Amino acid sequence: MSAYKGPTFESLGLSKPLVEALGAMAIRRPSQIQISCIPEILKGHDCIGGARTGSGKTVAFAAPILQKFSEDPYGVFALILTPTRELALQISEQFSALGASMNLKQAVVVGGMDMVAQGIALQKRPHIVIATPGRLADHIQSSGEEAVAGLRRIKFLVLDEADRLLTPGFAPDLETCMGVTAKGRDRQTLLFTATITPSVLQLKDSSKHNVFLHEVETNSKISIPDTLTQSYILLPSHVRESYLVSLLSMPENEKKSAIVFVNRTTTADVLRRVLRAMEIRVTSLHSGISQRERIDSLNRFRAEAARVLVATDVAGRGLDIPQVQMVINFDIPADSDDYIHRVGRTARAGRTGESISFVSEHDVSRIQAIETRVGKQMDKYEGVRESDVIKNWLQPVSNARREALMDIEKEAAGLVGPKKRKRRA
Repeated sequence: MSAYKGPTFESLGLSKPLVEALGAMAIRRPSQIQISCIPEILKGHDCIGGARTGSGKTVAFAAPILQKFSEDPYGVFALILTPTRELALQISEQFSALGASMNLKQAVVVGGMDMVAQGIALQKRPHIVIATPGRLADHIQSSGEEAVAGLRRIKFLVLDEADRLLTPGFAPDLETCMGVTAKGRDRQTLLFTATITPSVLQLKDSSKHNVFLHEVETNSKISIPDTLTQSYILLPSHVRESYLVSLLSMPENEKKSAIVFVNRTTTADVLRRVLRAMEIRVTSLHSGISQRERIDSLNRFRAEAARVLVATDVAGRGLDIPQVQMVINFDIPADSDDYIHRVGRTARAGRTGESISFVSEHDVSRIQAIETRVGKQMDKYEGVRESDVIKNWLQPVSNARREALMDIEKEAAGLVGPKKRKRRA
């Protein structure tokens, strides 16, 4: 086996402490997005980086930011905006690991956490602020000048998952956040995304500065890892829960870690209860639970205390959960790009993985759009037989679903408190 002769992190311009920190994270060779973007950012260029999930985009902006910070540390050095709380916390973990030798101070400013404590943290001028636009906008509008003054001198502004941040839903809060940051040549702007959309390109075209644009895969059809198998199961919509339990309980699947994606928080809540009743170790991640529960759920899944994570698209982007072996689309997303982000949770960094989509009578057009988007047809999944589902799972799962719905109604009416989750589940 020949020795590696490609670019190294040293040749990209990173310092020895950063290279050692990357090595401690088992990152020893730069990915294509890192090879392309790190030198340009170190040269002072604005940057738009596009690459599929799992390709190392966070390191592509975190490493050069920390390199520049080590040369001239001061106040609030960088602001990273990201669409979800979980992704903000994950980015914070990467900065902590990379900046372990730099006495780096961070503040994570997201919803669901104590706003007073966040305001105090901002007043202390942390070096890195990682925030969701909505919560940071709340601080800008209500926490006073002392809390946001440090943002006016930032050296870097990062929009992570930029395609999502540049949608109308984020526009007012994003405008508020960007309005208090350093302007023009005093600030480098870095946009990273798995999907370079027209709105991202429009930002480049409207810029007065020379913006470096790098997209690892310009062919939009090559968005799915080669090591991912994609298949579907045709089924009636009213028995999806029974098919899910049957699929997860098959001998070849009963030990696999899996993310089950749904479109609604209520569906996630019902499925969590049903799977627990079927003695499947499960947890859930969606916007209908508290921030503390979301963090605990993600940590339990990462630690393999739960082997199944039922999630809405809050888990579809950016989250690094290396051990996922299977992604199940219980609900088919309306947007084909959301499908790509979902299945990108598995088959990461060269590992194999599989995605299985439940296709009911209402989903055919969505599946056809997804197949057109990824440039490949799905295969029919042969493992689950209708006769086995009816014989073994239809009645017990139907009973569990009925009980779950009754419990949810009672909790909503205040007749009973929420059932405590068993730790083993």
